[in-house]
Amino acid sequence: MVTLVVATTADPASIGPAASLLAMPGWQPGPSLQGAQSFVNKDVRLIKLGDRLVRENHLDRRWEEATGEVVNDVVFLSRHVASSTRPALTIHPIGTPQVLEGEDLVSGGKPRWAAPPNPRIGPWLRLLKEVAESHNLTPEFEVTLEATHHGPEINSPTMFVEIGSTEEYWKRQDAAQAIAFLVWRGLGLGGGAAVGDWGRNSEENKVLLGIGGGHYVPRHMDIIQKTGAWVGHLLSGYSLLMEEPVINASSAGGTWRETVKVAFEATKLAFPNGEILAHLDHKSFKSWQRNAITGFLEEQNIKIGKPSDFSLS
Repeated sequence: MVTLVVATTADPASIGPAASLLAMPGWQPGPSLQGAQSFVNKDVRLIKLGDRLVRENHLDRRWEEATGEVVNDVVFLSRHVASSTRPALTIHPIGTPQVLEGEDLVSGGKPRWAAPPNPRIGPWLRLLKEVAESHNLTPEFEVTLEATHHGPEINSPTMFVEIGSTEEYWKRQDAAQAIAFLVWRGLGLGGGAAVGDWGRNSEENKVLLGIGGGHYVPRHMDIIQKTGAWVGHLLSGYSLLMEEPVINASSAGGTWRETVKVAFEATKLAFPNGEILAHLDHKSFKSWQRNAITGFLEEQNIKIGKPSDFSLS
């Protein structure tokens, strides 16, 4: 099985880290994928595309059909855009579980869908903190998770690793080198053990399914940084469309229930035999919202975790 690392020449925050990664030892030319170049290093395949990544649907299936190699997981290298324009290095799962049939998909994906989150997300966030510090990027750059959002549609466990938040930072060579080193070390290309390989995990099996909070999920991230918790989908408050009930919390309207179910099922796929615990950002919800969500989770037999439940045993 192989890991796909995917970059695009259309994005300086994507091709910059890819170029830095390819400058490291061990790479050989690989097979072409519908005209796109690829490069091989151990069980890693780096693909250089030419279009927007969020539109590159079914890349895992396309690779398998072209090469016969089964895809284990996918890492997309991309830019991050934020109205704050603050420099940032971010990691996040992908999906559009809150989007309804008929709605515009301006950033790819499909309605009521989420990719399995790449199990490397949590361990790589902790590693990225170390790498950013060693490359003297912090405190200038914020190292953070983001909530689940955008496409492309894909079936393999997937994550985006991004440089933000303006063109000045997308082109920063030191940031590109840091992301390249993250991938190099994280995938074990330098000779050490890969970081965040769920299949080799024999200890901690607690997986955090984040519900609520802002786009940068600070309360969920605090737990993830301080514990050995793995990271499932992270649903921001804006993705949970809720209508206040007239009678009681259980009758709260909106499409949020399906959003939670899609995120939970995709997380289960990514972490076979994992203990998935929903973690609520309680302060971000009104009381009726908290009551509705906790009641629904109990109905679905989805365990709810307190911060202490994620601590290393």
